[in-house]
Amino acid sequence: MPDTAAAIIPAGGAGLRMGQGTPKQFLPLAGVPVIVHTIRALAASGDIGPIILVVPENGLLAAREILVAHGLDHVTRLVVGGRRRQDSVEQGLAAVPEGVEYTIVHDGARPLVTPELVQRCLAEARRTGAAIAALPVKDTLKAVDKEHLIQNTVDRQGLWQAQTPQAARTEMLRQAHVAARLSGFTGTDEASLLARLGIPVSVVEGTELNIKITRPADLEIAEAILAERTSPAPYLTISKIGHGYDAHQLVADRPLVLGGVTIAHDLGLLGHSDADVLTHALCDAILGAAGLGDLGRHFPDTDPAFRGISSLLLLRQVMILARQQGFALGNADITVIAAAPKLTPHFPAMRELLATACASPAIAINLKATTTEGMGFAGRGEGMAAHAVVLLNRTALDLSPAVA
Repeated sequence: MPDTAAAIIPAGGAGLRMGQGTPKQFLPLAGVPVIVHTIRALAASGDIGPIILVVPENGLLAAREILVAHGLDHVTRLVVGGRRRQDSVEQGLAAVPEGVEYTIVHDGARPLVTPELVQRCLAEARRTGAAIAALPVKDTLKAVDKEHLIQNTVDRQGLWQAQTPQAARTEMLRQAHVAARLSGFTGTDEASLLARLGIPVSVVEGTELNIKITRPADLEIAEAILAERTSPAPYLTISKIGHGYDAHQLVADRPLVLGGVTIAHDLGLLGHSDADVLTHALCDAILGAAGLGDLGRHFPDTDPAFRGISSLLLLRQVMILARQQGFALGNADITVIAAAPKLTPHFPAMRELLATACASPAIAINLKATTTEGMGFAGRGEGMAAHAVVLLNRTALDLSPAVA
């Protein structure tokens, strides 16, 4: 199952084309520096752990002040960049903690990236090893000589315009950068370094709004896009409700795991995974709301890969699937049915773990426990059950005709 990934934000350029003394990543956009928008978008994806920000040496003080002023404690390391973007990313890779399997690289000057695009790139990299955001070329392409005379029309079939995020296995990225440095090769992005070693890189369709700030006019465009995003008028919220139910038998010599918390008890729940009945019900409710079937469809108990696995990892993957459909968790209400032990003291820890796995605030998770007054398998202490109801929200353009 996927682990938390690291993110490198190369923001080491001087931004000379902006025609201003301040590097473009520190220029204001909608009232805050460009880099603040970029960091917030990556942190909001819910899939990113360590964030390494790479800045020019003369921008270290400004970067520190910005991080403090805007409460950006998501950034775990601040690193001095190199002469080229490639050098800056390699410096950032050196700061990625050992054991982080995947790293995503995103330009600091692309502040309009969405958490959803970050999630899709990372999910594809986990599937194939490496993936980038890109757009299929739509315009007719012309090859032009030094005299600005058209030489021929270039076939645009199969041509894509690369963007960031670009994600890959951390060790593959490190190997690609070391190989490029030793041979003196300069690539334009991570994909070019990986492809040079024969490593396949897949493409995730990006968005035309994921622009790179390079010229003053780009800031004006970005301001307009942000204003449109924050205006509620053109958008509507699509909400979907899902219900989940699960039950497991109580047996000896098994740990009792509920909501990711191991609880001291003389019996534990029997199952192929950790049998966390509470988390399983939540997973099924999310999958149901998103129209994605049930837990057994995605993680069958016949697959040895899931034997003994933490259900929190399953929940993380379920949320990735839901986010790929454009959904975010609105709230969840979960009831555990059990005769013993007393669960209420463990609810705060469960709530934090579940909220983290769902990339949601803890207040979005409500937990309850009840008994059946001695009735049924739960009342006799033979097993436990859980019900979960969730609300998923998706924002979409409102294309309905205006009412005069």
